[in-house]
Parts: sequence; structure tokens; C-alpha cells
Amino acid sequence: MTTPVLDADHLGVTRGDTAILTDVSMTVAPDARTLVQGPSGAGKTTLFNVLGLLDRPSSGTLRIEGRVADSLAERERARLRRETIGFIFQEFQLIADLTAWENARLPQEHAGGGDTAWVDTLFDALGIDHLREQYPATLSGGEKQRVAIARALANRPAIVLADEPTGQLDPETADGVLDLLFDMQDTAGTALLTISHDRRLRSRFEDVVRLEDGTTKPVPRTDSDASEEPAATNS
Repeated sequence: MTTPVLDADHLGVTRGDTAILTDVSMTVAPDARTLVQGPSGAGKTTLFNVLGLLDRPSSGTLRIEGRVADSLAERERARLRRETIGFIFQEFQLIADLTAWENARLPQEHAGGGDTAWVDTLFDALGIDHLREQYPATLSGGEKQRVAIARALANRPAIVLADEPTGQLDPETADGVLDLLFDMQDTAGTALLTISHDRRLRSRFEDVVRLEDGTTKPVPRTDSDASEEPAATNS
């Protein structure tokens, strides 16, 4: 049996007296495309941070490529995060005083080296090679997004986590971004987990998980779930 890239088992997160996540379980196989959806305040951003090893769960177990991650020392968690997870943040989070190419190369710099030719390949595939010396302030939103995708794939991660990658886009542009993400996923051979409130994405993903009241459940592909609400960015 193939080891899942990510395996969350009954995760919970409590802040003070408030339970944000109470029972989150899911698995993501290598090369899978998984979508997590839920209403405003469901805890999607908290889940993104926990699955990305940016925060620790209060309970449950999180395994990354079979390795229990939540009990690791912070240095080991940082190493595991750097080696296996790529991030596409909702607001891109590009560093203003680095060029587009330097931003994309940053994960390799943090890892102490890396394959610069691979970053060149990503820039060519994403159609942004002509922007490599540009700074974020000079880039459009779509160009920033492509740089963010290149950065997420720079270390050839086992899984990419994408937070609301189409949240502010019209349907046509959103479809284009998804096409791009899927193409780059195939190029890099990585799994993709996308967290989004956008109901339009559901038909594009093989696996859909519903997050509501702090718990998760699989969603049939035929479920239109018309009650879905826009996501809160601070959930």
C-alpha cells in the first residue's frame, strides 16, 4: 500500500476556551488533487497552518510521508516542512526587495542549495521567464501568482498547499489558474491540497472534503451544497 503524503487523524485545535477544529481526519495520496471547503469561520485557515506545520494541533496525529510531525522538535518540523511542503498563500507573500526569480529560489536558499535549473524550468513553463529580474511591486496579480507557484514547487515538494488560490478571481480567470496549477502539479509530480470557499472548484477535483463545525467529511461530487458561504480570511 502506498504511504499517503499527508495523513491527518482526529486533529483538534483549541485556542483558550474556544475549539476551532475538533475532529479533522483526511488522507492525501501521492499525486492526488484534494479540495477542502467550508463556510465562513469553519477553521480553514487554521487547518492550512496545521497541515503545513506552521502551527501545532492541540490533539490528534499528523503524519507527513508516514512520519509523525506534530510531536517533532521545532527544528525537525521546520526541516520536514522545508523538504516536503510547498505553499501558495492567499496574498502571495512575496518579499518586496527580492526579484521574482530570487523569491522563487528562496525555498532552495533556506534548504542550503537546490537546483537552480529547475527554477528556470518552472519560470519557462509558467511563462514568466521575462519577469525574472522584476520586483513584486512591478508585477500584476496574475504574475505574482505565477511566481508564488514557482516558489511552491522550487524544492520539488511531496505536497503543495494552496490557500484560496481563486478566491478573488472571476470564473474564467479561476479556471485558468486551476489549469495552470494542475499542469504544474503534473510537471513536478506532487500532490495538491487546495483550501477554498469557491464552490465552482468542486467539479475540478477528484477528492472533496467538507469542513464544518470543526470536523471533516467527504463530499460526493454530485453534492452542489448551495449553502456554501464566502470564507473568512481569519478563520
